[in-house]
Amino acid sequence: MTVFAQDWTTPFGLPPFDQIRDEDFGPAFDSALAEARANIAAIADSAEPPTFANVIEALELAEGALDRVAGVFYNLSGADSNDAREALMRDLAPKMSAFSSEVSNNKALFAKIEALWQQRETLGLSDEQLRVLTLYRQMFVRSGALLEGAEAERLTAVKSRLAVLGTQFSQNLLADERAWSMPLAESDLEGLPDFVVASARAAGEERGAGGPVVTLNRSLIVPFLQFSPRRSLRQRAYEAWVARGANGDAHDNRAIAAEILALRHERAQLLGYPSFADYKLEPEMAKTPAAVRDLLMRVWTPARAKAEADGGVLEAMLHADGITGPLEPWDWRYYSEKRRRAEHDLDEAALKPYLSLDAMLAAQFDCANRLFGLEFREIDGPFYHPDVRGWEVTRGGSHIAVFLGDYFARGSKRSGAWCSAMRSQRKLGGDVRPIVVNVCNFAKGDPALLSYDDARTLFHEFGHALHQMLSDVTYGFISGTSVARDFVELPSQLYEHWLEVPAVLEQHARHWQTREAMPADLLRRLLAAGTYDQGFATVEFVASALVDLEFHQGTPPADPMQKQAEILEALGMPRAIRMRHATPHFAHVFSGDGYSSGYYSYMWSEVMDADAFAAFEEAGDPFDPATSARLEKFILSAGGSRDAEQLYLQFRGRMPGVEALLRGRGLLDAA
Repeated sequence: MTVFAQDWTTPFGLPPFDQIRDEDFGPAFDSALAEARANIAAIADSAEPPTFANVIEALELAEGALDRVAGVFYNLSGADSNDAREALMRDLAPKMSAFSSEVSNNKALFAKIEALWQQRETLGLSDEQLRVLTLYRQMFVRSGALLEGAEAERLTAVKSRLAVLGTQFSQNLLADERAWSMPLAESDLEGLPDFVVASARAAGEERGAGGPVVTLNRSLIVPFLQFSPRRSLRQRAYEAWVARGANGDAHDNRAIAAEILALRHERAQLLGYPSFADYKLEPEMAKTPAAVRDLLMRVWTPARAKAEADGGVLEAMLHADGITGPLEPWDWRYYSEKRRRAEHDLDEAALKPYLSLDAMLAAQFDCANRLFGLEFREIDGPFYHPDVRGWEVTRGGSHIAVFLGDYFARGSKRSGAWCSAMRSQRKLGGDVRPIVVNVCNFAKGDPALLSYDDARTLFHEFGHALHQMLSDVTYGFISGTSVARDFVELPSQLYEHWLEVPAVLEQHARHWQTREAMPADLLRRLLAAGTYDQGFATVEFVASALVDLEFHQGTPPADPMQKQAEILEALGMPRAIRMRHATPHFAHVFSGDGYSSGYYSYMWSEVMDADAFAAFEEAGDPFDPATSARLEKFILSAGGSRDAEQLYLQFRGRMPGVEALLRGRGLLDAA
């Protein structure tokens, strides 16, 4: 009997991480899949007339054991992978896809769902139950429940192959990130701030390199590109960073990306859609590829103009240093940082001592307390890695959630930052409270000092966590972040705004040694520079989003790299800026279907988050109780219980225009 088959007597029902062994997962998945299959067969084969309770509610609980083991395994696979877990990931990908296809292809089961759907007006369902029934039917139809014979079999094969390819893409990317490092001699450290030197030494120690190194972790390589005066080293590091997944070896992702795009197109056509973008966007707020392109192009034009103007200034600085030729991508961050220091008198090295991880954690918790009355008490593990910290979340003395934070980069963790739930909130079958995990890749230090962008990432992921923790629905199917993809980033991006509230930084941005508050002048300059270099940031994002959209419209490209180049050329991409995520390492799009045709969603949500924070500003208080109560009621606690546009209209009374986004990015004058 594995630990997953036992009752967990741990505090809050946390997984007993100190008892879980890698060899437990395989048998646990086999047992859980068998149990889920039996439960679903019992629902489908029952002679009882279908009811909401014996079909939909039964389905909600049918995969409880599977949810339990998967909630632990997939979190560990992303945040603390090893050879055994990666091997099991490869083994599980087709198995889990096959199980999903079995369920969606179960004709008897779908017949019961369809019968309920046809009778929905006479069943006496609550609004939430009707929404759940609607989404279940939609999920089955979009998964191929209406297909028969060869078409159904082919769709199953396509989905299985896509699952395998997505896993392979992720593991190739992780392998490239693990494998590369650039040793630094002591002389190469000249000109680097102390925090970059400390991070490079810590990375070298973690890798057993015998000295400082630069790795492909964003929290190390970006500051190196910002501060290193050695152009040849910047070039070498930058080219390795953008070459992830495209090194012509066993971990090359280019052919995988091409196959994924072809299979997605085939999947969409089997389901009756002209393209994968049409299929994917149908249930989202945007609805159509044309609506997405319209938004992105309305932002692209002013952003490109701003970036081109900024690039001219930076190129002049390059030439003033005696370097001939054009500004290159490995030059932009270096000269932009010099320009920021000159124009805003803002030096990141002087800023970071006031942005320790502990200080910013206190800030994010304090804001959650002032907005929603949440309290955070740190708890002891054991957790799944020594770096992980945990907190019990309460309100008015009642348990709300467990929150885990895993903040430091390491070789076993995939790059980026994300929020996930080991256990999601629901009321069906008992009051189940969530276990929510934030994962980041900050450079480890003693103490860990964050850049302002790092602090923004911390707040962003905690916004997702609040969406999970404050969820208050009956059915797990619509819990927390189970919302439209272009709505899911609203809570996370909205929460970033509280980092910009002067009173928050005045209270929490304190020097890690002296405990003195950030000087008022430094705080003023930090906030004044809030839109600095937004031409660059917006161009690199929108370029990625447009490439993603174009990839999934029309005939899939035989050579995605050639297609990527054609798209960027047509856009007039500035030569000194690259896509934020080039195709071979575009994990958002190719590691799974989550953000495929959906990378735009960050910007779609940003249109709303700028307008949503304006509601607090209009109330005259960033912690206005009435506005925060509406935010919780209509956005954070509602999950997917209503249509996303309806939820936003209930919160704000209207839908916003793109002007709020342009204003927030300092691009309105360039529009």
